[in-house]
Formats: sequence, structure tokens, C-alpha cells
Amino acid sequence: METAWTQRYRKKLPNCQPITQSRSSLELLVPRLLTVKQLIDHFLVHELNEKNTRRAHSTKETYRVYFNTWIEPYWGAQGIHDVRTVAVEHWLEGIQRADGTKAKIRNIMSALFNHGIRHEWLDKNPITLVRQSAKRRSRPHILESDEIRILLQKLDEPYHSMVLLAAGTGLRVGELLALKWRDIDCDLLQINLERGIFHQVVGRVKTEASQQPVPLDKAMVSRLLKWRRESSFTAPDDWIFASPTMNGRQPYWPDSLLKRHIRPTASKCGIRKQIGWHTFRHSFATLLKDNGEDVKLVQEALRHASYRTTMNIYTQVVPAKRRRAQTKVFRQISPGR
Repeated sequence: METAWTQRYRKKLPNCQPITQSRSSLELLVPRLLTVKQLIDHFLVHELNEKNTRRAHSTKETYRVYFNTWIEPYWGAQGIHDVRTVAVEHWLEGIQRADGTKAKIRNIMSALFNHGIRHEWLDKNPITLVRQSAKRRSRPHILESDEIRILLQKLDEPYHSMVLLAAGTGLRVGELLALKWRDIDCDLLQINLERGIFHQVVGRVKTEASQQPVPLDKAMVSRLLKWRRESSFTAPDDWIFASPTMNGRQPYWPDSLLKRHIRPTASKCGIRKQIGWHTFRHSFATLLKDNGEDVKLVQEALRHASYRTTMNIYTQVVPAKRRRAQTKVFRQISPGR
């Protein structure tokens, strides 16, 4: 006769034949019958629910997209004990995406199998030894200081203030558009980050390190106050960059801002680089490094939890200055000089 424990698992495993073994035997057998899809479903319910505040909303949405787009279509029907390290490596090799995307798939799969280990359905994680480089095939575009200055001169409000904040503080776009007027501390000259926004859903900021206050230059505060006087939405709880079409109830959509305003203006300025919101964060970090700031300060300015993230992604040398440095060495070693 089946126990209540068996019946509970039969709802998850409707194709199983009746099992009459002891509970200890079932505990060993049932997990072996779980599929990757069932593990994903369990992960979604217990790790990505609205009450779980360990992950930001943007992170939860990223997990869902990767599960639905990549992992479940290929691996969903596989048993969780049938997934093999080398098979995952071969699968990733065949995906026509950047190495960074494939590394993200690998990392999310690893988190999924760690979830299975936590619930004692697995003894080991087959993704731990999967080799997948996250190295970029090409370096991301950055804007030099002259290009940012020219762009700012041509942008009208509120786009001018958006780009000024993004390039002058390194704020992520979800943090930038989630700002309210009460977040600006004019006395302490800083931004108090309390929230982020992703697809118009407000949640917490990305990481604990991201919650650190962001310093502001006096001139930048003055510029923001000038925009506040021009804005139609000036109450402390109003969005700084409230959308007029939504009567201030929501901030602007980031992609629309790029497509309709920032990229066309950059093109008119003769800037041929592909600009995204993260371009300004990359540029901010690179200019800090180029100004001689040490890596620890750059990490703190970007509010990175990991030192490696700062080193691997954000420390580029401005091409023009690298060329001048090379020229200086050439003149030192060139015969006849």
C-alpha cells in the first residue's frame, strides 16, 4: 500500500508505476526519476518566487529566460542523474552565442544542480567541471572623455542628465531610472540607492555591494536641481526621470531612450560606436583607471562585490593614450634619436 509520502511524489511523477518499497528505498529511487524540467520547476517555485528577496527581480527574470530559451528545451526530458559534464561541454560548443552568454548558461545550470544537492536529490554537481570560457571575443565599446562631452552638449533634458549621471557615476541603468528625488542627498553630496527597476518592476538593487551610497560632484547636484525645476514631477517620491506619457507613474523605458534619443544624437555628433547603457559604465571605469586610480578604488566606485569582475571587464586603456604611450617608447628606442 502506498504511503502519503509516495502519493505526494506521484503527483510530480505521474508516469511512475505504483511502488511498494519501504520509505528508505523510495528516498533513493524517486530522486533518480526526477527530470531536469522537474528540477527547474522546483527551483522556480522555491528560489524565484516573489517572497524570495535573495535575488533581484532582474536576476530572477534572467534565470527564467535562460531556463526557457536554452536549458529546458534541450535537457528538460533528461533525468537529473543522466546529465554528464562532457556532454554539457559539447552542447555549449554548438551554441552560436558569445562566450559570455555560454558561461552564463553554465553558471545557471550549476546553480540549478546545486539546488538539487541542497534538497538531497543529487550527490554531486555535473556542471562543476564544465569548461567554458567567459572571455569576450571583442572588447566592449567605450567613449572617450571628448566624445562624452560632445554628446552631452547636444542632448536636451532629461536625456542630458541621464547620460551625465550614467557616465559620471557608473550607475547601472536599472539603478539610474529607479531614482526618486528623495534619493539625492544634497547635504552629503551622494545618492542613496534603495531600489532597482527592470521591465518596470521595482525591486532591490543587484547586490549588497550595490547598496553603497554613490558620491556626487557639486556641479552634478546643481545640474540635477536645475532639471528638477524644469520637470513636471518634483515631489520627493516622484521618479527623477518620470515618463510624461505615463503621467509620471513610471520612469522612461531604457531601450526607447537609446533608440529615439541617445543613439541618434551620438550619430549626429559623428560618434560611430555602438552605444548601450552599459557603455557609460564601461567608460566611467576606464576613465577612472586611465586617471591613475588604483583598482581598489575603481571596484568601490563601481560597487562590485568581486575584485575579479573589475579587473576582467572594466579596465581598458583608452586607445589614443595607449598609442601615445607606444609612440613615447618608440622614440626612446628608435635609432638616430
